Formats: sequence, structure tokens, C-alpha cells
Amino acid sequence: MKRSEINAVIKEFEAMLREYRFALPPFLGFTPGEWAEKGREYDEIRDNALGWDITDYGKGDFDHFGFSLITLRNGNRAMPDKYPKVYAEKVLYLREGQYAPNHFHWYKTEDIINRGGGNVLIRVYNSLPDEEIDYSSPVTVHTDGRTYTVPAGTQIRLTPGESIHIQQLLYHDFSVEEGTGPVLLGEVSQCNDDNTDNRFNPPVGRFPAIEEDEPPYRLLCNEYPPAQD
Repeated sequence: MKRSEINAVIKEFEAMLREYRFALPPFLGFTPGEWAEKGREYDEIRDNALGWDITDYGKGDFDHFGFSLITLRNGNRAMPDKYPKVYAEKVLYLREGQYAPNHFHWYKTEDIINRGGGNVLIRVYNSLPDEEIDYSSPVTVHTDGRTYTVPAGTQIRLTPGESIHIQQLLYHDFSVEEGTGPVLLGEVSQCNDDNTDNRFNPPVGRFPAIEEDEPPYRLLCNEYPPAQD
């Protein structure tokens, strides 16, 4: 992705958050220059990958394969003594026409909540013992206190206010129902680790390669400079 595209998407995401009166923690407004001066009191942000996360999954086609995320809170399973939180929270933004690819998580379970805007469609499949997609068996779905069964590959529609529980090893992808507009999502989960806990099927990249055509407006969650002692 070009840096100019990432900058524009972050500003668009910020506008959506303002529209729905979703206030962000102060660190999400830090400039790159401010990050260069931050000391070890902000190590939790660096170590746990809190912050802006704009990805095209290595496809180079953000308008069709892309997702915008912010990790607001997160623990760290690799450093539980230093970071004892057992949960994470994200807010996500998905445009109409975008697709977030099919994947599951080995460790974390999560609730995906439609916080406002359009309708999100989440397609679900069970996984097989060899971790491939089970295209045959029915899927048990949990949505806002309701438990029911759907055929493999069903898209679960979440309108604003609705949520779905995604258990471990459950394949799921994201898109927006045509004609409903961009959607603001919430995610509440166990600790998040995007480096080790995503199995995409088929495989894709997780973080974009960036072409630096203008200065960054905000740093992404994997771009922070080391702490200044």
C-alpha cells in the first residue's frame, strides 16, 4: 500500500468514529514525531501491538481486500507477568466492497459486534482435524444469547447492535451487505496475537508492504520506534 492511501484511510476511519461518538485513547493521536520521544512508560503499547492497523493482506488491492482496525487493549500471552490482561478489545472499519479473508484462530475466542453503519456479513465454516475447511458439516452459531445451526458457508448478517461469538478453530470472513454502507465493528476477545494466532485459508499476508510516497500521519502498530531511555 502507498503511505498516502494508509493516511487517507486512517482519517476516514477517524471520521466514522466521530460520527458514532466513539472516543479514542490519547495515544492514538500521537504523531510520528511524538512517538520518537516516548519512553518506556509506553512499552505496553509497543509490546502488545496496540494502535492503528491498516492491511491489504499483501494483495495490493485495499478497495477489495482490506480491513482497518485499532487494537485498544491487549494482554500478552508471552509475557503474562508483565502484562496480565487476559483480554483484548478492537474497533474495526470495513467499507462496502471490501473483503477480509477467511481464517480461524487457534487460541482466542472473540465476539464481533456491529457498532453502527451498514450490515456486516460473516461467513462461517467448521474446520477439519487437519485444519482445512469443512465444507459439509453444519455450524453451531451463537448470536446475542441465541444458539442455532446453519449450513456450512452460511453468511450471518449482523445489523447494528447485533453480535456473533467466534469460537476457536471456526473459519470466518467479513464483507458488507451491498447497499448498506460502511460498518463500524467492535471486537472483544482473549489476548490477540496477529503474528501467531491467524490461520488464513488460503494463505495471505497479514501486514502490508508500504510505499513511502508521503510522511506518515500516524504510525501503525508494528512501526513504533524503540523507547527513548
